[in-house]
Amino acid sequence: MRVLTAIPVYNEAKHVRHVLAEVRQYTPDILVVNDGSTDGTAELLDREPGLLRIDHPQNRGYGAALISAFAFARASAFDVLVTMDCDGQHQPERISVLLEAIHDCDIVSGSRYFRDFRQDTPAPTDRRFINATITREINAKYGFNLTDTFCGFKAYRREALEKLNITERGWGMPLQLWVQAARQELRVKEIGVPRLYLDPNRAFGGVMNDPEQRLAYYRDVLASAERDELPTAPAAACCPCPGTC
Repeated sequence: MRVLTAIPVYNEAKHVRHVLAEVRQYTPDILVVNDGSTDGTAELLDREPGLLRIDHPQNRGYGAALISAFAFARASAFDVLVTMDCDGQHQPERISVLLEAIHDCDIVSGSRYFRDFRQDTPAPTDRRFINATITREINAKYGFNLTDTFCGFKAYRREALEKLNITERGWGMPLQLWVQAARQELRVKEIGVPRLYLDPNRAFGGVMNDPEQRLAYYRDVLASAERDELPTAPAAACCPCPGTC
């Protein structure tokens, strides 16, 4: 089974080399999608040998980086795509757990609320509330039994990627994913991953820092996904991955 691990990065100079060093211990094929970083991340990536790499000339958004990763994986001869964030909240040693779980499903999704881990850290109150609210709404409408609809630590079978047509470029991308997964009747499994919020001051930026506006945006993404339309994401959604939620 050929596995590609894709990591979207935007202004992650603080974390990127350490994260890559850890990921290399568990998977040889690594794709980095540099989403227009301006903090020296690109120059650090230049020093990393053997990487597969996509560079967006300017910041397009979290969802846009994953759209590029999906397209790359579909065009290549990989059987499974693993996605993970670059801010240190996803532990590369758990890649093997994702891969063990995908043998009988189409998408394996990490969940920070599936079970407790010794190293768990508290989630910011607004993020936990919004995650729980959106997760409850998706479960009720689409018959899932999810506990965390926003975790970016996932594994996808190639066949699943070929059935998805993701267009949402902002933080709401996972919500469009769940709508399409339900429509395509993809087999989904959650596994527990530690909840690691390493920087409590890390923010989305701009209007996305307002919980009410963030929740409204996510609901717009869901409504548009149901109509197969794309909403206009808040411009400030283009910022470093703040512990996706």
